[in-house]
Amino acid sequence: MSKQWVIPDIHGCLKSLRALIEQQVIPSRDDTLFFLGDYVDRGPDSKGVLDYVMNLEALGYKVVPLKGNHEDFFVKSWQEEQQSGSFLFMRRHNKSRAQWLKHGGRETLESFGTMDLQRIPEFYISWMDKLPLYHELDKFVLVHAGLNFELDDPFEDTFSMLWVKDYRIIPEKIGFRQLIHGHVPMGLDYIYIAITQKGYPFIDLDNGCYMANRPGYGNLLALELGTMELKIQPNLDMD
Repeated sequence: MSKQWVIPDIHGCLKSLRALIEQQVIPSRDDTLFFLGDYVDRGPDSKGVLDYVMNLEALGYKVVPLKGNHEDFFVKSWQEEQQSGSFLFMRRHNKSRAQWLKHGGRETLESFGTMDLQRIPEFYISWMDKLPLYHELDKFVLVHAGLNFELDDPFEDTFSMLWVKDYRIIPEKIGFRQLIHGHVPMGLDYIYIAITQKGYPFIDLDNGCYMANRPGYGNLLALELGTMELKIQPNLDMD
């Protein structure tokens, strides 16, 4: 029987991702790998993570990669850099880039071997820019951050899908399905409660993979939706 695995925020931790996929999940071509976004920033090898996920697609694995707010940050910084131009031989200030660098963008650029956004190959930007914001299943709704349940249709607010942190779930607005997301790091104990407690309205799968020195955090997780089996991969990237 095919399996459906959900993997949250990777944040440039390629070694951890490879170990999780190749030693624990070990997907078949019939399985589906859902990624909740935030492939880049903070960790040491964002480029490697992008290459790895894109290669899974190229090899014919069933991959459903969603967009996270860090991909959004990366794309907008790159686009603003292309449009900024110069004035009197001085390059205009890229506000998006300045903010992005403070939130992990510097590590991402270092993984590409440059601090010049214009030298990032456009196909990476195109791939990130085209990623879907959510995915609907029979029993679950997958999204990076969450939904705006103040709207009649929560799927109209694309900003919230990438960035929202505090919201109250109204189950009937998503067909009484369980919401699975990342974005906000949670301790393992809390994640276990969300997975095992019947009727819990959401599961935040982000255990802060890059938080290797914080007790209860620092793992990359994979949740199998059929059995609710949780795979836990301790961080192998952050020294």
